[in-house]
Parts: sequence; structure tokens; C-alpha cells
Amino acid sequence: MRRLAGVDMELQENKRRNLALSIPHIDGRVIRPGEQLSFWRCIGNPTARRGYLPGLVLHSDHLEAGTGGGLCQLSNLMYWLVLHTPLTVVEHHHHGNDVFPDSGRILPFGSGATVFFNYVDLVIGNDTADDYRLHMWLTEDDLHGEFRATAPGPLAYHVREEDHRFFRDGARVYRENRLYQVAIDRRTGKEVSSRLIAHNVFPVLYEVEPALLSGQVGDRGGL
Repeated sequence: MRRLAGVDMELQENKRRNLALSIPHIDGRVIRPGEQLSFWRCIGNPTARRGYLPGLVLHSDHLEAGTGGGLCQLSNLMYWLVLHTPLTVVEHHHHGNDVFPDSGRILPFGSGATVFFNYVDLVIGNDTADDYRLHMWLTEDDLHGEFRATAPGPLAYHVREEDHRFFRDGARVYRENRLYQVAIDRRTGKEVSSRLIAHNVFPVLYEVEPALLSGQVGDRGGL
């Protein structure tokens, strides 16, 4: 639950309602070896008839109210959890803009996953030999999640951000970084691999202090 400038808190409350409706459809899902899990195949169409309320959605380059808005918080967390496992991201889509400044932000820029019924999906595959069970739940102000596996793997994973900057190209300000999935040997604690998972370059939709701008023009487009 975030208090955002110019955003009606009723939309935040509606988002919580939309998450509460969706979570039972995805909590407890097991991805067995060789199987895939689709966000929308689990949740279905978030219509008003099913009880979903207007919440915040990002349309083109602005925020607006839309039925079922806020479910990207669920896909964001699901994607972040997957990056800390050996599971495979089969389908993933980035948000097209950097919408909010970093006040209260914990996760690195560009580490989310946008979804839009029914053609913009998040799909996870299991190419391991173990079952993975997804758990997600709500508390009063927070969304929580975890994966549980039938056996502990030899590697632990985390996400590392590099080359972060803001820069101006013409009249627009962009934000850029690179994200890597880093694998650590649980026994030795040593890094064994580092894999580029995203090169993000997206327009910024808020004011950026001039002192933060690098002044260089970069490539546009995220992986």
C-alpha cells in the first residue's frame, strides 16, 4: 500500500481487493519437472462480473483506472521470486516506462513483469528434477510470496544491478541499468556464474534532479 502523489487511495484499496481475489487462484500451484505455469491461465479474466474493481493501470505513458488494476504487483513478485530459483522464464514482458521515483523502492529498476489479459503473460517453466510450489499471501499492507522445492539445490541465486544511470535524449529523460542473475555455490559461498537477464532503457515519467543526469545518450530498448 503506497501513498502516491495525485493518486486516489481508493484505487490502492481496490488494488488490495483485486489481489485478494487473484491470490487463491495461484497460491499453492505446483510446477513439476517439464511443466509450465501461466499467470493468466491460473487467474483468468479479471472482470467486474467476477468482482474485480477499478485499480491503477499503466496505459501508454500515463496512469489511469482500469478494472482489475494492480495485478502487476502479483506478477512483479512472482517474477522476482523466479529470479531467485533455477526455474526458467518462458515468457516475460517489461513495463514500458519508469513510472514512480525511488521513494520506498526496494527492488532494482526494471525487475518487474507487466501483464495484460490475455496476450501479455508471465510464463514460468521447470527444467529441473524437482517440484516447485508457489505460495503467495496478503497481510494488511504487504504482498508476500515464496517458492518451496522438494529438495535444496546446490546453488543460491540473487539479482545484481550494474551500470545504473539517468540520461537525457532530446526532451526526454531515460533510465538505464543492467540486471544479472548471479548463482552462488551454497557449500563454498563463491559465485559460479553471472547471466545478463535485462538491459533496461526506458523513459522516466517523473521529474529527475539535474544532478542525477549523466548527460550521455544511450541505446533505447530493454531486453
